Amino acid sequence: MRFNKIISTVFHPIVIPTVGVIIYFLISPLAIERNQKLVTLILIFGATYILPLLLLILLKKFNLINSYQLKSKKERRIPIGLMVLLFYGLGNLFSYVDALQDLSLLFYATSIGLIITYILLHFNIKSSIHLLSIGISCGFFMLLSYVDNRSYMPIIIIIFLIAGLLASARLHLKAHTPKEVYLGFFIGIGAVFGLYWLL
Repeated sequence: MRFNKIISTVFHPIVIPTVGVIIYFLISPLAIERNQKLVTLILIFGATYILPLLLLILLKKFNLINSYQLKSKKERRIPIGLMVLLFYGLGNLFSYVDALQDLSLLFYATSIGLIITYILLHFNIKSSIHLLSIGISCGFFMLLSYVDNRSYMPIIIIIFLIAGLLASARLHLKAHTPKEVYLGFFIGIGAVFGLYWLL
């Protein structure tokens, strides 16, 4: 049980964006200045980690959520709504920077994935945001491999392995059903490729 909680915490949805962008900067063939990378990472960390964390603390303080795990569908609506706005804002910001166009697609896709998740909540369909986040990362590097005509297979394989480990952890913690886990993962991958083909 403790191991599963550790896995869920280490690969929490608010951690994945920063880690994913660090990996992107390490493998990207684009010439991106070091200062630009640093500023970008600080911005992403603040918007996708610090702000959501502060929001959860405030929601808990005002009894709008019962726990930080956001177990009920109702508790998920406000945090997901805010994350949609934050990720859309980041996508919009990076769309004006030539060297960061790839990241623009990543954050727009994340926003779309969260919108789909939000809409599904209104039909009482819950999906795993943990697996959504991993699915988006997986789809992003799969798409980069296709667009750049470069093999990122080791990274993609590692992400798939992490996805399996995370899915298992979420199931053992009884946080989700198998359907919710699969749904989250494939919404993530689908959001990335769907947006790319639409654009």
